[in-house]
Amino acid sequence: MEQVLRTVLITGCSTGIGHAAALRLRRAGHRVYATARQPGTLSELRAAGCETLALDVNDDASMQSAVREIEAREGAIDVLLNNAGYSQSGALETVPLDRLRAQFETNVFGLLRMCQLVLPGMRRQRRGRILNVSSIGGKLTFPGGGAYHATKYAVESLSDAMRFEVQGFGVDVVVIEPGFIRTSFSAAAQREMPMPSDGAYAAFNADVKRATAEVYEKPPWSWLGGDADAVARVIERAVAARRPRTRYRVTASARMLLAMRALSTDRLWDLSMKTIFPQPR
Repeated sequence: MEQVLRTVLITGCSTGIGHAAALRLRRAGHRVYATARQPGTLSELRAAGCETLALDVNDDASMQSAVREIEAREGAIDVLLNNAGYSQSGALETVPLDRLRAQFETNVFGLLRMCQLVLPGMRRQRRGRILNVSSIGGKLTFPGGGAYHATKYAVESLSDAMRFEVQGFGVDVVVIEPGFIRTSFSAAAQREMPMPSDGAYAAFNADVKRATAEVYEKPPWSWLGGDADAVARVIERAVAARRPRTRYRVTASARMLLAMRALSTDRLWDLSMKTIFPQPR
């Protein structure tokens, strides 16, 4: 069966999963609009044949402008890949509320607004596909990651509700749930962590920062992770599928940790976390 080529809009393409997905989908023949807050970071994607645009998911005018431009050129957007996001770590008592709000603005409100902007065109053409990059962090919670996990739980819930609401218009909603992926994500998460030099959580936050680095870089979890292209391959399958799954879990670490969490009571999970994170006292 001949592959259907689509117009794809991707957010957060400067690095990592967004960058890898743009390359892979373009090589598959799709018309790819790769976007980032700073389009100067997209030169490699432009050279590979992607169309590139400025798009900041924290700026409504920027989002509207990008969607209008693509629809003016292509008629409608066939696939939206909501990839833009980052991790805010740290004990919740130490996370400034302005940082928590910024985390939700990018990971949740920006994602939902992008859906709102592309859905009218998808409904008009009676077809479309929205892929939301979530995480195993939308199904389980690590200490020190409460702010980030809260946003990914929200992405899971929004996706579940939207899947039902738009299915009758011919629009699919798909959730991508990566495990540990070796990208600049880990380094960015460590930069975003509040690091007080003293106080009740100083040692805990330092250990969270250490553990965040180790799960991406050191065995055994690094063996069970993957790179950005591992996620991009799954995204390509989800775009090409005649009837995509509602969820795609990526890497052995995702499948293993989600199975462990499903088999654990809350208390047992907390006990297992104590083997990784010292409890603040």
